[in-house]
Amino acid sequence: MKRSLLAGIAVSAAAALLLTGCTGGAPTGTAATGNGRSVSYLIGQPDTPEQLAGIKTEIQRFEKESGVDVDLQVVPNSSARTLVQTRLRSGKGPDVFGYDTGPGFAGVLAKAGLLYDLTDHVKSAKWGIYDWAQSSVTFDGKFYGIPDQIEQVGLYYNKDMFKQMGLEAPTSMAALEAAAKKIKAEGKIPFAAGDKEGWEGGHLLSMALASQVGADEMAKLIAGDSSWDSAGVKSALSTWSGFQKAGYLPPSPNGITYDNSNALFYSGKAAMNPTGTWLIQTLKDAAKFDVGFVNFPAPSGDAVATTGLGSGTFMSASSKNTAAALKLMDFLASDSHGQWELERYLIPAFAVDGGTSDDALFQQVVDDTASYAKSGQGTGANIDVSATDVFNKAMWDGMQGIVGGTKTPDQIAASLQAAAEKSK
Repeated sequence: MKRSLLAGIAVSAAAALLLTGCTGGAPTGTAATGNGRSVSYLIGQPDTPEQLAGIKTEIQRFEKESGVDVDLQVVPNSSARTLVQTRLRSGKGPDVFGYDTGPGFAGVLAKAGLLYDLTDHVKSAKWGIYDWAQSSVTFDGKFYGIPDQIEQVGLYYNKDMFKQMGLEAPTSMAALEAAAKKIKAEGKIPFAAGDKEGWEGGHLLSMALASQVGADEMAKLIAGDSSWDSAGVKSALSTWSGFQKAGYLPPSPNGITYDNSNALFYSGKAAMNPTGTWLIQTLKDAAKFDVGFVNFPAPSGDAVATTGLGSGTFMSASSKNTAAALKLMDFLASDSHGQWELERYLIPAFAVDGGTSDDALFQQVVDDTASYAKSGQGTGANIDVSATDVFNKAMWDGMQGIVGGTKTPDQIAASLQAAAEKSK
């Protein structure tokens, strides 16, 4: 997955190791310290020099508007996790940094007393972050950061191919199954579903499960309040198992990388591509046909959107520059920065007043995300963002068994529940 340009640090949760030697509680955020004129800000290495240049320009805009000097620290993603943990434990910064959201990631830091408690500040600042996104940075009732870059997983489809074959948009399960059958009969691959890296399978399960059981039940599953060895989970697994048996997936999906599965879609060899909204910018140049995006259909009724968060931005509990750090946090939650993100195909976790994109497909996803937030409807979750390493391994291994035709839904559901119990 792509990560936020201004907060992108890829991390893994290793809670016991991370918490060694960490004690104490986070400041309440009722008083800001420091002269308010300098702040250190640590981010992971962006994918391209152009992205880094854009970040620096945005930081310069903040410096000019605020009078705050930013010490921007860019570190390799491979070492970012260890560096952040070590420096936070030592009390030597950074003041502001990017980190993954959710209880298994930022929640571990919060429990250790390493994150600055923003609860009081956010009440007065009125950042406007979507309610469902706030939960990813709220632990034990306290608010700790800015969730960033909404990612939605669902189905891209080749509109031109669908039109040529006389197919309806795959917005219902009946339409999806009819399309897959017709596409296969025409000698094309219905789903460009490669799963060599393993994490792709987690997205396949996430999107099918959201529409199968609904947002509330999915939240209970992730929280450990419902069993993964249940009829709803088995049905979601059976959807992909059935597609595999019907020949709707590429031959040997577990031998196909994520990039190669995307290439099947770009080339017109596959009609649908089950993946995330981080791909939209690439599609603009790579796909020579009109592309549509839909949430994975439900067995009956409306589909449920499946969303996750790329990362978040947090403050160190031991920062001596909280006045300046809070100014930076306010900037990162502002309309102007939100528009900057939209222009770079990133979806902020808050509504941007007047924010638009000139890409119709991307704007569709942005509008869809905002509509869910405004309506108060829940969304399904991109499971791996909220789950532990133990659970994710079981899910990734299990989905490779499903798309490879070597494991049954009953077997995988039981292994997921065992992993959930172990994760507790």
